[in-house]
This record gives sequence, C-alpha cells and structure tokens, in this order.
Amino acid sequence: MTTILTILTEGFADWETTLLNAVAHSFYKVETKYATPGGKPVTSSGNMTVTPHLALEAVDVADYDAIIVCGGTIWQSPEAPDMAPLLNAAKAQGKLIGLICDGTVAGARAGLLDTIRHTSNGDGYLDFTGYQGKALYRDTPAAVTDGRVVTAGGVSPVSFMAAVMDGLGLADENLDYYVGMHAAQFAKAA
Repeated sequence: MTTILTILTEGFADWETTLLNAVAHSFYKVETKYATPGGKPVTSSGNMTVTPHLALEAVDVADYDAIIVCGGTIWQSPEAPDMAPLLNAAKAQGKLIGLICDGTVAGARAGLLDTIRHTSNGDGYLDFTGYQGKALYRDTPAAVTDGRVVTAGGVSPVSFMAAVMDGLGLADENLDYYVGMHAAQFAKAA
C-alpha cells in the first residue's frame, strides 16, 4: 500500500496539505500518516489541533513512499526542526519529497534545492537560507517537479496535490477531473 507521511509543526498552514491527504486517503486508498516534533499534538494557523501518529524523531523513511513537509511560520524561526537528515535520507532512498510554502525553506536548508528546478512563495523568498539554487528557481504559481522533489508556493495546494499524486504514479482521469473542478472556479463567466 502507498503511504504518505506529512510533517506538521506548531502553527502549520492547514490548507496546504489537507487536500492532498484527503484525496489520497479517501479516493485513492493511500495510507496517510502524520509526524510532529516530539510526537506532540500541534495546532494549525486555523486553530485545528492534530494528534500525530508518531514523533518526527522516530520516522524511518523506508516505511513511506512520500515525505511531505507542510508549511508554517516555524520554518523561518530558530525553533524549526533540522530536516536535513530526514530529507536527505528520503532523497537517497528515492522517496518522493513534497515541500510546500515554508516547507521549501526546510528543503533549501537541507540542500535539496541547490541543484533542481523548484518554486516557493516568490522570487528571492529562499535567499535568506543561503541555499545555492537561486538560478534554478521558477517563479510560477503551479507546483514544480524535478526528479523526485515537488515544490509549491502556499497558494497552490491543488497544483501541489496533483503533482504529488502524479509523482506517486496515481494520476488518472479521475484526478484530472477533480483538478479541473477546482480550476473551474478561476474560469471567467461567459
């Protein structure tokens, strides 16, 4: 069975990975799990409390097909967990890695974005991390996939969901229809 692990932190941006996990679990029967620092419950920016399945420190990437880092303001603070060991292990094992919004900050700090095309919340957004991939940044509202890494800005949860599902080999006509339904809200009225 395909399994996705989503990393959540205190103040996580709840809208960014909820669609991915709901579609994967409900419609594609993917197992979805959540990990937090210390395995403690966390509260989102929208005041939703989540009790995780396990502690971030206990994650064995071999147990998962995808590792997703949800955004949240913690990634720009000194309290941010060091994701480099986990993300680099996932990369070495060929796992799909999804980084959305400030989750891209964790990826930049881990060196994952130094040599691949990627996006985030805007041109220059990741510069403060000191990463070496600025020339590979793509200023686009859509998710960017390069190899086994999917990146997206915080306002792109639909595109992110579709790219992660595609990266897991689960894209099909049903997913295309679902994404089209979400895209329809942006179509101009005739």
